[in-house]
Formats: sequence, structure tokens, C-alpha cells
Amino acid sequence: MQSAIPKPSPAGKILWTAIAIVGAWCLGVVALRRGEPINAIWLVTASVSVFLIGYRFYSRLIATRLLQLDPTRATPAVLRNDGLDYVPTDKWVVFGHHFAAIAGAGPLVGPVLAAQMGYLPGTLWILVGVVFAGAVQDFMILGLSLRRDGRSLGHMLREELGEVPGVIAMIGVLVLMMIVLAVLALVVVKALTHSPWGTFTVAATIPIALLMGLYLRYFRPGRILEVSIIGLVLLLASIWYGKTVADTPALSVLFDFDAKGLAWLLIGYGFFASVLPVWLLLAPRDYLSTFLKIGTIVLLALAIFLAAPTLQMPAVTKFIDGTGPVFSGNLFPFLFITIACGAVSGWHSIIASGTTPKLLANEGEARIVGYGGMLMEAFVAIMALIAAASLHPGVYFAMNSPGALVGTTAEQAAQTISTWGFLVTPAELTETAKNIGESTILGRAGGAPTLAVGMAQLLHGIMPGEGMMALWYHYAILFEALFILTTVDAGTRVGRFMIQELAGMAWAPLKQTESWLGNVVATVICVGLWGYFLYQGAVDPLGGINTLWPLFGIANQMLAAIALMLATVVTVKLKRERFVLIPAVPAAWLVICTLTAGWQKIFDDKISFTAAAQKYADAMASGTLLAPAKSMDEMQRIVTNNRVDMALTALFMLLVLTMLFFSLRAIARAWRANHPTAHEEPYVALSSVAP
Repeated sequence: MQSAIPKPSPAGKILWTAIAIVGAWCLGVVALRRGEPINAIWLVTASVSVFLIGYRFYSRLIATRLLQLDPTRATPAVLRNDGLDYVPTDKWVVFGHHFAAIAGAGPLVGPVLAAQMGYLPGTLWILVGVVFAGAVQDFMILGLSLRRDGRSLGHMLREELGEVPGVIAMIGVLVLMMIVLAVLALVVVKALTHSPWGTFTVAATIPIALLMGLYLRYFRPGRILEVSIIGLVLLLASIWYGKTVADTPALSVLFDFDAKGLAWLLIGYGFFASVLPVWLLLAPRDYLSTFLKIGTIVLLALAIFLAAPTLQMPAVTKFIDGTGPVFSGNLFPFLFITIACGAVSGWHSIIASGTTPKLLANEGEARIVGYGGMLMEAFVAIMALIAAASLHPGVYFAMNSPGALVGTTAEQAAQTISTWGFLVTPAELTETAKNIGESTILGRAGGAPTLAVGMAQLLHGIMPGEGMMALWYHYAILFEALFILTTVDAGTRVGRFMIQELAGMAWAPLKQTESWLGNVVATVICVGLWGYFLYQGAVDPLGGINTLWPLFGIANQMLAAIALMLATVVTVKLKRERFVLIPAVPAAWLVICTLTAGWQKIFDDKISFTAAAQKYADAMASGTLLAPAKSMDEMQRIVTNNRVDMALTALFMLLVLTMLFFSLRAIARAWRANHPTAHEEPYVALSSVAP
């Protein structure tokens, strides 16, 4: 039944008109001011206005007219409440879990890397992309899964597109997912390697989460505020005590791990987070992590309003032409690939059709969790972009440019970067390193260290003091590790669901999620797949997931394109064709972006895997050694890695084209039908099953 959209009151009309005017004014200042730096407050205000308007109006349209959510309808968590995977959970705990699970490396690192093109292109894409693409995907996939017993993206593709394309999609989505999981896990390993403070605090969240889970389940059921206060106090205590651990030799040695040790610990944690009941570890730990995530981002926003920093990076730099030192590729399509989760991410569709629909106790809560959770992640992306753009551009490029390009000393880097039009002195580079307690900032590529320096400078602006810059820097590194780890545990559980669905096609009992046999077997397979690539990447800079790292951005956005194709198909099959452009437009945009990026990574003379493989092959033939290789054996491995990436890119492009073909076929058939043909579970009244 289609719900009516309530008409706003006169006061409401005045309020939303005012928000729209303020947002438009601030956005105009951000977009049109040239030749002089602007204050970051303009950008924050514009972003908040856009997010509020998008949630108030666009998400309501989707909820009431397209998805037609019904609060009286029983959800899968209520119908199947098994105490393991399907567990009706408080709305804010679900929001915390969902946000923690979707907000990984992307919104932190992507906008930082994209800042090489200036703050304006990234800002515009984050704002437009999240309202009309990212949040739409998350919300719609969550809504569709709620009506299909909490089934996964791959399973829904099989139901709506047919058996053959469905199986292809399930296998393809699983492969893409393993790559994303291994990449995210490697980011955590790199952040925590030989970091006793960070490792202790992250480890402390596990017993705290277990306590919270038991507290809510047995000791004080339903006391969300109580357990939230307890968890927050213990989390802050663990952060504070972490510094004592790091400064005490007898304690620090217990939490000082190399990359190999951390890889094994992460694999073990992923296993237990997947097999244990969701209420015991996964959901409370994600909820706990959300306190730190949102709290830190709010603190950053407060720092921006109090310190009023200036965006030192130009609105648009010359590197939109694809010659940037941070990453190669033109603004189109690679800006949209690089920013990733800050605007739209295929990873979110995995969570929105995995753990989250099995926890929601009411359909009416899907809007705040699905659409609202993605808007919060976009706000994180805006904060990350501001942190990067508020740095001196010379410092930014010194940190993110390879040593082979800018040199290995402060003098060489300053000279090279100054020729790009960003004047910086060696003293400024060494002073920045000294302030954060590091020996150098050169070659700290990947985005995460840059974000940490930007965050440290912003927070130091409102809470100064001797040594505080270094403290904030190391806190930011810890924040990033904790931020990303929550995607790994939830992703492993969802991977288990997908493997069980595939295995269940061969032997039906394996698909039963409440089966401990299927649970454990599927989890071992899942952690074995991403764990192998993680471990090899941890012990070998050119092996394991390092081989597949360059595919991360394209693979993630291809997954989003497939998810939005499914949303488009179901919209037509539900006979709600008048709203088909809501998922169809972003789906088409992502198909165009990902196929263009894939084509260029295969055939472009400058940035393709093919060109890189040929470059190193030619150097080997002439006996020349090229960085980062240190031997001819490593040169050969780089050639092989690029050829593997080239082949996988071609396969992923074929997967997208295959899904596009079958989606268009399903749309054509559904359009001709005179009745709804979507596969939904029958209506069951919430009042008939709720206690």
C-alpha cells in the first residue's frame, strides 16, 4: 500500500526554505570563489544543508513511494529470531553496526587522495553522489533484502535475473568481495604494525563488546542508554591507558606485533566475529566503534567552526588532466573511482543485504539506517577532504608523491614540488615531521598518514600544547585502524552468508544459517580466501593482496553498479516504473565510469596495466633496474602482477556487461507484464508475531 507524504506545516516550510537558501549560498561560495583561499566553514555548512535536505525529501520519496515501507510488516529478524544471525535489535544499535560496517577506508582515504585535483571536484561529487547514488543504493538494497528474508545481493540477483546470471553474479560478487576484504584488512595491518597503543585499544574493544552484548542480552535487556554509557567510558579509558601501555616496556612488548603476527590475529578475529552470535560480539563492537567514529568526526567539525581553518589547496589544480603525482588518471573517470565510499560504494550493498536486514526490528527504521547511515559516511568524507585541503599543498604532495618522483630528502622534495607551483621550503617539511613525532613525512603515501596530519593540525588548533600535535597524530592513526577494522568483521560474516548460499545449491543443509556445521565450514572458507591474500601481502610487498590492490577502486564501484542494476530491475518488476530513474540514473553513471576506467587500465598508453607491464619488461630486456624493484626477480613479479591485474580487469568488465545484458532483458520482460513479478515474501503482520 502506497503511503501518503505528509504536507509540511508553515513553520516547516520556512525552516526548510531557510536551510535551502543557506546551503545554496554556501555552496555557491565554495564553487565560484576563485583566486583566494576560502574558509572551511563554508564547505561544512553547505554539506550539512545538502545532507539534511536530501534526507528530509529524497529519502522520504524513496521510502513512501518507491519501496513503500510498512512499519506494520514483520521483518526477517522478527520472523526468524534464531539468536544467532536473525536478532531483533534496537534501532540505534543497528545504526551503529551498519555505519561501522560500511564506513571503512574509503571515506577516509579516497577524498584525501582526490584532493590532488583540488577541493572542489571532490566536494561536488561527494554531495551529489551520496544524495542521488550512494544513499539510494544502500537504502534500496536494504529495503529489498528486508522483503526477501534478509537475503544477500547475490541471492537476490539470482531470484530476479534468473538462475544462470544469478549464479554468475553470486560468484562474481563473492570474488569482488574477497578482494575488498583483503585490501581493508591490509590497511588495518599497516596501521597497527609495531603500534602497541593502537593494538591495545583495538584489542580492548573486544572484551568491552562482549560485556555490552551480555549486559543487553541477560543482565539489563533493553537498557541501551546504560550500556552505551558503560561502553563509552570503557572505550575512552582504553584509549587513555593505551599510551601508558606504549610507554611501558614490559606492557608494550605484549602488544607490539609485526605484519605477519597482526595478519594471523586479524584472521582469527574475523573467524570468531563470524561464527559467534551477532548480539554477542559483532553488533555491540560495531556500535561501540561508532561512538569513536562519530565522536571524532563531530570533534573535527567543532574544531573547524572554532579554529576556522583556511583551505590551502586550490579549488582546482592542474592535475585534473591526469598527470598528478598521487595517482594517475583524468578527472573523469578516476575521481569518481578514487573517492569511492565517500559518495557511493558497492561494499555497502553487501552489508545492506547481509547483517543489517537480519537485525532490523521494524521496516520503518530502514530509512535512518540505510539512507541516514550513508549520509553520515559522506560527512566523514567531507571532513577527510577538509583535513587534506587545509594542509600546506607542499606538505600534502611531499607525503603522497613517490620518492622516485620528488626525491628522498626534504631539500629535493621542496625543490621538485615548488616547480609544480606549490612553494614549500625544506624547513616546513622537517618541522611538520618534528611536530608529529616522526623523522620524516616524505613518501607516506596511501592517504591515511596525510589524513592523520590534517586531523592533528585541526585538533591542535583548538587544544594546543607542547607535544599535543604528536598525540593527536597517533590518535588519528588509531582512529583510522579502528574505523576500518569494523568493515572486516561484518564483511566476513556476510561472506559466510554468501558462501552458504552457494554451497546450499549443492547440498541444501549448508545454506541453513543456524546450522553450526554450515556456519563454521563457510567461515573457514571465507577467512581462508581473504586471509591468504592478506598474509601473503603482509610478508611480501609484491605478493598477495598487493598484487590486487590496484583493482580495489574499480572492483568496488563495479559492485555498486551491479547493485543499482538490481534495484532498477526490481523497481520495474514491482510496476513502479514512474520511479525507475531513481536507481537507473546512478546505475548508468557507474556503468559508464567503471567501464571507462577499466578500458583505460587495459589499453591506455600511459596509465594501463599493459603499459606498466611493457615498461618493466623492456627494462628487463635492457638490463635496467626500475624502482620499486630491487632485483630482476622483483622486476619479473611486477610484470606478472600487472598482467594479472589486466586480465582480472577484463573479467570484471565482462561481469558488468553480462549483468547489464540480463538486467535489460529482465526490465523488458517486466515492462511488458501487466502485474508485479518481483519475488517478495508474503506479508506477515508484526503484531501477530511480536512478543
